[in-house]
Formats: sequence, C-alpha cells, structure tokens
Amino acid sequence: MRNKYENPLCNRYASARMQEIFSPDMKFSTWRKLWVALAESEKELGLDITDNQIAQMKEHIYDINYDVAAEREKAVRHDVLAHIYAYGRQCPDARPIIHLGATSCYVGDNTDLIVMRAALKQIRALLVGVIMELCDFADKYKELPTLAYTHFQAAQPTTLGKRATLWLQDLVSDVNLLDFTAGQIKFLGCRGATGTAASFLELFEGDSEKVMELEKLIAEKMDFDEIYDVSGQTYSRKIDYYVLSLLSSIAQSAYKFSNDIRLMSHLKELDEPFEEQQAGSSAMAYKRNPMRSERIASLSRHVMALAQDGAMTASSQWLERTLDDSANRRIAVAEAFLSLDGVLALYKNVISGISVYPLVMKKHLDEELPFIATENIMMHCVKKGGDRQLLHEAVREISTKAAKEIKLSGGRNTLIEQILSDERFDITESEMAEILDAGKFTGLATLQTRAYVKKVRDRFKEDERAAAAEITV
Repeated sequence: MRNKYENPLCNRYASARMQEIFSPDMKFSTWRKLWVALAESEKELGLDITDNQIAQMKEHIYDINYDVAAEREKAVRHDVLAHIYAYGRQCPDARPIIHLGATSCYVGDNTDLIVMRAALKQIRALLVGVIMELCDFADKYKELPTLAYTHFQAAQPTTLGKRATLWLQDLVSDVNLLDFTAGQIKFLGCRGATGTAASFLELFEGDSEKVMELEKLIAEKMDFDEIYDVSGQTYSRKIDYYVLSLLSSIAQSAYKFSNDIRLMSHLKELDEPFEEQQAGSSAMAYKRNPMRSERIASLSRHVMALAQDGAMTASSQWLERTLDDSANRRIAVAEAFLSLDGVLALYKNVISGISVYPLVMKKHLDEELPFIATENIMMHCVKKGGDRQLLHEAVREISTKAAKEIKLSGGRNTLIEQILSDERFDITESEMAEILDAGKFTGLATLQTRAYVKKVRDRFKEDERAAAAEITV
C-alpha cells in the first residue's frame, strides 16, 4: 500500500538488525517470555501451576496471533489485556495463570529495558567499528601536513591524522559513557500496581521472602544480575533520559565529524565516497555535494532533539504512575536508536571511503605558511646577527602589505619573495626553503597521533572481533 505514511527510518536509514530489535515480534515474544518466567518462578515457589501449562506457554512464544490480539484490543482498549487474551486462546490450559499477580508494566517496562539493552549492544558494536576505521585513517595520514583552523581562519599547521584523532577521542568518550549508561539498566522485577508487590504478597499468603525470591528468579531467567531497589508501577523514566542523552552524545560526535568533512569538502581537500553514477545536484551536474555527511548531520540533529523528550517525560511523572509517557516513549526511544543506527553506518562508510587530496592541502599551506613562518624567519636572521627590533618592524610592514595585496588583487602570496629581496633580511633561498618545510610546523602532531592510535587499538582490538560478530546490517 502506498496511501499510508511509511517511516523513512525503516525504509531508508536504519539497519535490519535495529529494526528487528524494535519490531513487534521482539516486543511481544519478550512479553510471552516474561509470562513464562513468571509462571515458572511462581511454580518453583509453590503455587499450583503445572508443567503442562508452562509447556503450552513455551510452545507459543513466537507464533503470535496478532489478528486475535488486534480484534480484542478494539473491545478492551488495552494492549496488554488483549495480548493476554490472545495468548490464552493459544494456551487454553494455561489461560488461568497467565500474568498471575502482575500488572501491565511487568511485561511492558521489563521488555523496554530488555530492548534498550539489546539496542545499546548494537550501538556499541557499531561504535567500535567506526573507531577502528578512524584508527586506520588517522594512522595512514599521521604525517600529512594540513592547514589547521581556529574560528575557520588559518592557524598553525597540523596533520590530517591528528585532526582525525579529535573525532576518535570523541567516540572513545562516548563508549565510556555508553558502558556506564548500560550499567544503569537493571530489571524492574514484579512490583504490582504501585511498586509495593502487594498482589504477590497476597498470592504467597504474606510470605515476603518468597515475593523477593520471585523477583530474583525471574531476573535470572531474563539474564539480569540486578533489580532496581525500589520503583512505582514503572521504572524511573530517568533511565530513558540517560539512554537518550547517551545517544545524543554520540550524535553530537558524529555531527561534528560530518561538519568537518563538509568544510574540508568545500576546501577541496577531500571528498566523501561518491558513486560512479551518483548525481550531486538535479540542476548543477558538475557538483559533488557531501550528501552522506549532510545526512549524518540531519539524522544526528533528530537524535539530539529527541533527548529533550526524555527530559520532559522524566520530569512530568505523577506519583507512582501516569500514562502520559506511553505514546511519547513508543516513538522517541525507538526513533533515537533507529536514527543513530543509520548515522553510525554512514559514519563508517564515509571515513572508510574518503578521497584525500594532498596537493590541494599543500596549496593551502603554501598560501598561508609564509605568514605562519615569519617568526621562524625572524629568529633565523637574528641568529645570523640581525637586530630583532628592526626585523620585527620589517616583518610587520611587509606582511601587512602582502596581505592587503592578496585581498585587493586576488593574487598569490608574495611575502617570501619580498623578504628575500629585502636587504634587512640576511637569508638565502635555500635557507628559506628549509624554514618553509611544512613538516617542521606541525609540532608533536605525528607523535601524538601514533601514540593515541596505538592506545585505542590496544583497548578495542578484542571488541572489534566481537563487534564484527554482533553487527547485522
């Protein structure tokens, strides 16, 4: 059908794996797994639940009867009740004990935590993949001089590899934040309507130890080591905010990278990947617009905006539970992950396929290096017996004149020729050529790059192997 809205995140940007994580199959099969874990744990603690009932529930975890659930939801206007009914239709013997003692958030919230944990695992794998590509890029160009910019005005030279370490360091800090944030995701447990577990205490005839043991058993079955100490009906929506803030942080890093690529593309110092038949503009056929980097910026902006949703939702929760979070969270959390999944795939594609143009970089360096080198030229002449005060005035006078000529006439930089022909400077052409070696102006850039790349590779080399196995496009 083409007469209904289709989310571009699914049909244009996000990977199949991330779509699978946020799919109805993942959601509702997890609900059923949670119902099975609840029933198994209640049976283990003495409730009258049979092996046959549990076997019947396990048999129908994945063959979800969506049509029955949809029809039931039209009547009851409640998705959890509808799916309990649909599950019970498939498991008639187990129907009396499905969801026994639980409230909707037992399946809803615990599933959201499970889904976010799986999505973070995918994001981490993608991040590590990008980090290792950046290591390769930085290492390859660690010695290539390029003009550095502050305020997008020419500054001291750096190397292209050193510039890439700035992108790299941002992503490494994002991995650190991801690992911390993932550690905040625990199991909600089974707390009942207001977080007091009163319904379960009734089921176990006042035996509080069994109620607490019930949570532990379910958490273990769902592969959680920790359970939130306290809750209302839901887990704290600050967890969603932490996750969305993390995704925003990664998006900020990607956005900064994409902006730098766009600026360097304008300078003609590099091009992002461009297919043989790709068109850059519908009107200007000659153009090679940095469309992938622009897409990174566009999707990243959406992720960053969604973090505000998490903040507003967390701050507006009433007492033990309110439902004004539900519709918002269905959209904001999923879209943030789907968007960032697309961003990181694009990031890796761009950095692995960039075309670099060293001669254009040299041209830009040659245009600005005479001004940058004036201090070195002056010191060289002082060492040969020149008067620093006179030389300083000469440099100021000639450089001001040369800069004005460039701006007024659009001509090339003649500062070096003017210095060589000025009697106040005692310097030969060969001495000048040695001074103007761009590599001498990049400071510790190459050394810093080599050391940092090694540090990052050593940390993530095992993660890279694991990431390659985890990522499904």
